[in-house]
Amino acid sequence: MRFEGTETFVATDDLKVAVNAAVALQRPLLIKGEPGTGKTVLAQEIATALGKPLISWHVKSTTKAQQGLYEYDAVSRLRDSQLGDARVHDIGNYIIRGKLWDAFEADNAPVLLIDEIDKADIEFPNDLLLELDRMEFFVYETRQTIKARQRPIIIITSNNEKELPDAFLRRCFFHYIKFPDRETMQRIVDVHYPGINSLLLREALTSFFELREVPGLKKRPSTSEFLDWLKLLLAEDIGPDLLRERNASKLIPPLHGALLKNEQDVHLFERLAFLSRRGTN
Repeated sequence: MRFEGTETFVATDDLKVAVNAAVALQRPLLIKGEPGTGKTVLAQEIATALGKPLISWHVKSTTKAQQGLYEYDAVSRLRDSQLGDARVHDIGNYIIRGKLWDAFEADNAPVLLIDEIDKADIEFPNDLLLELDRMEFFVYETRQTIKARQRPIIIITSNNEKELPDAFLRRCFFHYIKFPDRETMQRIVDVHYPGINSLLLREALTSFFELREVPGLKKRPSTSEFLDWLKLLLAEDIGPDLLRERNASKLIPPLHGALLKNEQDVHLFERLAFLSRRGTN
């Protein structure tokens, strides 16, 4: 059982090594990288490639580790007791299973995605150490221990918004997804837009990588944003000649709203265009 990428996902050699190493070690795979480099999509592609179900737990700033195990709905039980509902006699009716519980009791060992773990409180990773180590947890209300039938493949993503605890990192296999180089990006485009005009792609790649290297850029465009931009170029029938222009009035690429996502970066290009025009006068 090895991950070799899929028809719709270009996996570099080092990423394939990382995935297979984490599976062999039975450790969670901690994935970091720039937003838009495919960290979340990776879990879906692993599940597809290995023929496993995917269980996704998308973490928010308010998410607590306990929610991944289970929650006890005391409010509903109180309401039902006031209404004389017979369900109140079985506390198990008010236990809401979390994503880890679903993963532990799945018939076929799933891929469990814990997405953007760094969004939660700093104690969130620590609160999952024991459960991820032992693959079990205790339900106090029903006095039962939930053990994993089979160890799931756990993919954890982080955007580096917070530092993760050393004790948590020690239990993971780590991989940083590097931003794709030009050759890898071309392979990615070939998957999404097979048969795209080679001249258009060449000029688009040149414009894109030049834009990413502009000093002072607050947010460099990502892979997903480049694919969105290409889709717009094709929809608007913009040819390679327009992209090839490098004069002062064309410093900002056409349809730049797909690439530049804040006013500071747009203003930066406007200032560069202004300085370029002054320099040519």
